[in-house]
Amino acid sequence: MSSKIGVLGAGAWGTAIAKVIAEKNNDVLIWSFETDVRDDINNNGTNTRYLPDVKLPKTLKATSNIEEAAEGKQFLIYASPSLFLLDTLKKTLSVNSIREGETIIAVITKGFLPNENGPRLIIETMEDYLPGFFRESLVYISGPSHAEEVSRGKVTGLIAASESPKNSIRFRDLLNSPRLLVYSSLDVRGVQAAAAAKNVIAIAFGILDSMKSFGKIDMFGDGTESLLLAAGLNEIQQLGKALGATHPETFTSISGIGDLDVTCRSIYGRNRRFGREIIEKNILQNYKNIDDLLSRIGEIGYLPEGIAAAKYTQIIAEKYKLKLPVSLGICRLLNRELDPHEFCKNLLAGWDNT
Repeated sequence: MSSKIGVLGAGAWGTAIAKVIAEKNNDVLIWSFETDVRDDINNNGTNTRYLPDVKLPKTLKATSNIEEAAEGKQFLIYASPSLFLLDTLKKTLSVNSIREGETIIAVITKGFLPNENGPRLIIETMEDYLPGFFRESLVYISGPSHAEEVSRGKVTGLIAASESPKNSIRFRDLLNSPRLLVYSSLDVRGVQAAAAAKNVIAIAFGILDSMKSFGKIDMFGDGTESLLLAAGLNEIQQLGKALGATHPETFTSISGIGDLDVTCRSIYGRNRRFGREIIEKNILQNYKNIDDLLSRIGEIGYLPEGIAAAKYTQIIAEKYKLKLPVSLGICRLLNRELDPHEFCKNLLAGWDNT
């Protein structure tokens, strides 16, 4: 039996997830902020801007009316980037099926959200805006995945985390296919923390990767990158524990080390790419500090979520007195307090003292 699904956000990841669901004979309506993307999906069955060379099923349609995309849906997936997620959420609060609690909601966005009391986890923040009956029922979907691969049927694993086992299973069943393997988790906070923090580590990985490739520092090799991954995972675990993670195995599963590894190593990784371009294109020279970078992030041409995550990770680390040399070093680098060589030198000194 087919279901009516809404996906809010027609970027690469939102489109890839919508495609998977639509291929299972479900009617999927995706909201696109850009009218050219909407028309491309409806007229040509493609999303050339964000997911080129991928044919979309006829059961996937697009709209630029966000209320139309959200109204009357059995399942609703928020897929906007973290910088725009709250705005997307606020635009849907008047939708009748949301006000009445008739829709099961999931989020596939990775990162933290700003708050007057400091950055918070995505679902924690969304619960403050949604009607009370959505509390402890939202689903957070994450894992080592890239839209380019999922949309082309490459075998991928995801985690559907929720304090509601029933809703976790519902989304697991909605997404699960022979090539998209979905598992349930109750550790909503741990999965969210891992999803956000790994993007910061990926920027560092891109920097080291570029320096190794171009011989900027001849002491870097494959083992150095593995050292960085191990140090990064340790920081993610510290952060997750501080934010209320409930299951240590979250960080040794696909939502932890799995997502960290693919984000750092894949050619599709935007944060790794940004790290490389810090070295290869001296991209930071165009910005005064991290706030200037965030305010003009559209100029980059793609969206490295790790920039905002770095800023928010520093605030969280200071609040909980966490020692996160990789993440905090990236924040200082993006804030133009360090250059890449100083960042690497500090890292090496920190590793030598561990």
